[in-house]
Parts: sequence; structure tokens; C-alpha cells
Amino acid sequence: MTALYLYDDARARRFEPFALTRPVSTLVVGTTTMWERWRSALAMEAAGVIVAPHLADFDEPDAPNAATGEIPAGTVLANARFAPILFPPATAEAVRERRDAASKVATWRAGGDRVAAVRIARALPVNALDSGDVSLDSLEPASGATAELDGWWIDEVWDLVRLLPDALTNDLNRLAEADLEWEWEVPRQRIAFGEHSIRVANASAKGQVAAVVEPNVVFDASAGPIRVSPGAHVHAFTRLVGPCFVGPGSNVMGGDVSTCSIGPVCKVRGELSNTVFIGYSNKGHDGFVGHSVLGRWVNLGASTVTSNLKNTYGTVSLWTPDGVRDSKLQFLGTMFGDHAKTGIGSRLTTGTVLGAGANVYGGTMPPKAVPPFAWGERPPYATYRLDKFLEVAERMMARRHVQLSERSRRQLAASHGARWTVERGAPDE
Repeated sequence: MTALYLYDDARARRFEPFALTRPVSTLVVGTTTMWERWRSALAMEAAGVIVAPHLADFDEPDAPNAATGEIPAGTVLANARFAPILFPPATAEAVRERRDAASKVATWRAGGDRVAAVRIARALPVNALDSGDVSLDSLEPASGATAELDGWWIDEVWDLVRLLPDALTNDLNRLAEADLEWEWEVPRQRIAFGEHSIRVANASAKGQVAAVVEPNVVFDASAGPIRVSPGAHVHAFTRLVGPCFVGPGSNVMGGDVSTCSIGPVCKVRGELSNTVFIGYSNKGHDGFVGHSVLGRWVNLGASTVTSNLKNTYGTVSLWTPDGVRDSKLQFLGTMFGDHAKTGIGSRLTTGTVLGAGANVYGGTMPPKAVPPFAWGERPPYATYRLDKFLEVAERMMARRHVQLSERSRRQLAASHGARWTVERGAPDE
């Protein structure tokens, strides 16, 4: 069977604060990760990811590991920055047809003439791609069939926010049309309105735990579909506004949640808008978070709030490794790297980047760019000691019954050593 590899090119490796600790293919667009979207589109298993050297030991359940050695001839190499349209679970025959169609293709293009994936003609050493500078165009076969893919290019890290409503709506509509294994219905004593689909998992052929939706939950599907996954728990006096996705095992503990993608095993409460939770993160208290992305193992202290709109109503600038840049977005909140933590009363202004592993507290307003593994109340921050950071990470993960593996320890240590530096400061207001 043909193998699929996801490639973080040089541009993807600048997607901070996330690229320091995870492959770009594990970022979430809509309801699921980039690599899962590629797997569904081509009906191929993802054999590995090609990433920066400091991610060689990346280790996350179910996600493909970093590739090593040589990629065989005939392998499909896909750009991790392209998010194909999601193909939801289907019959074995439909999957086989999709796989057979993909087996005849040498080059996949998307968004015009941009190369999204190629079938490499000869074996390729993984270390030839270490820098990320090799373009897929240069690996395009001289002959063979070409196919066009529908989906979205993620050219900037803020595209994860910009594209959320469209990708979320598209995913949820497709999933609603293909609910093969689960029965879905809105439980009684709940309020539901709007013309879009509402799906709540209530039974399973595979014996999984049904979702729990307490009385007095409001489902507003006027602007988009809503889906509550197996094992999720939505508490009373929550208002879910579509498009909205609540992932497996997540707890929504009250508040107004609109246009959000909440990944697996999260705890959320309060006012949430246009925000992605990659998974295993906590916002367990009141406080507004909008137009933001939270990596894994993030914890927001009570009354942490983000601003997503400037008082001038102008576009929001964001720190990047290439300097402060205009996102061209009027609404943009905070990018929270993996394992980032905020203390109670933290106030985050528009276009903030909170680096992976950063721990800021004291009820102050941090600068717009907080370095990874920063520690303290205000700049200049100390650097979070690696041994202490790993101790806290292990303790937090254990609370979700996840073990910090030795591979993850090595990867986080490598990321700690490779932490970026804020060179050009925060944007002018």
C-alpha cells in the first residue's frame, strides 16, 4: 500500500508559537488535524512527518512520528500547509474507490497551479529535506496524471482563525451526511432552533460512551451546524452557537460558545468565539477568549481574557519570526503555544503570541510577544527551568491519564534548547 508523508516546508516551520513544539500537520483546521484530512482525502495511511530536527522525537497518541532514513519511490509527499476537504467515514467500497483513484495520480494541485502533493519517482533521503527549503514543485514527476484537490492553503498562522468558520461549516455538513455508526439526536428538555443540522451522539455500534447534554442547554443552529461528539459533556445553561464542534471527552461547563472547534478532552467555560482548541487544554473559568488558537496542554487561569478587536477597529498585527506583520484581520486574539499557562486575571491584548511552555502570572498585561518557556510576572522574564517545566507537564498530563513519554521528554528538551527569541518587539498600537 502506498505510504503518505506530510512535509513541513520552510514556511510551515515559521508558524510560531506552534512550530516549536509540534509538526504543522498536527494543527487543527475545522474539526480535525491536517494529517487526518490528507489521510481521508487520499484514503492512505500517514506513515510519517518530515519536520525540523528539534521535532525528531515528537510523540503524540495516534499522530504519525517523524520520518527517518529514506522515503521509498512511489511515496506520496504532501505539503502539511494544505488542508484538503474532509472526507468523513464512508463505506469500505467508497474508501477503496478513493484509494484506487489516488493510485493513478502523480501530482495533486490545489488553489490554481500550486503543487499540494507529489508521488516521488525515486527514493529520497529524509535528511535532504531537513532545512524545509525543498519545494514540492522541484520533486514533481516529469509525467503522470494530475488531480485537483479542494481545500484551503494555510499560508499564515492566523489563517487557522480566518478559515475557521468556512472549514468548520464544511466539515460539520459533511459529517452530518455520513453518520454511519452513530445515532444522533437532540435530547429532550433542551432548546434547539435554526435550519442547520444539530448532532448529539446518543448511541454507538462500537460501545463508545454517548454524549451527555444536561437540561436547559440551548442549541442555536441559525448560522451553522453543531456537533457534540461521543463522551462529551455539555452542562446546563450552556449556549452552543453554530458552526460549533465539541470533541470527544470534552466538558463544556456553561457560557456562550460560538463558532468554536473544541478538540478532545478539553474543559471550557465562559464566553468563547471563533476559537480553536487543539486538545487537552483548560479554560475552566469565566472570561472571554475570541479569535484565538490554543495548543495542547494550555491552562488559562481564572478571569483570563483576550482582546480580539482594537479600539481603532483597524487590522491586527502579530509577531512572527520574520518580524511584526499585519494580519489584515480586524478580529484576532491570542496564539497560545503548547503547555502555555496564564495566572488569574491575565489580560491579553489583540494579536498576542504566548510562546510554548510560557508561564505568565500576576494579573498584568503581558507584551504582545512572550518568548517560549518564559516565566514571571512581567518582562524581562526568566527562563522556565527545563527540569521544572517537565515536572509540571508530567503532572498536568497525568490528570488526563496521559503519560509523558521518554520521546516527548527528549522532544520538549530539544524545543527548549531551540526556543525562539523576540527580535523585533511588539507592534505599535
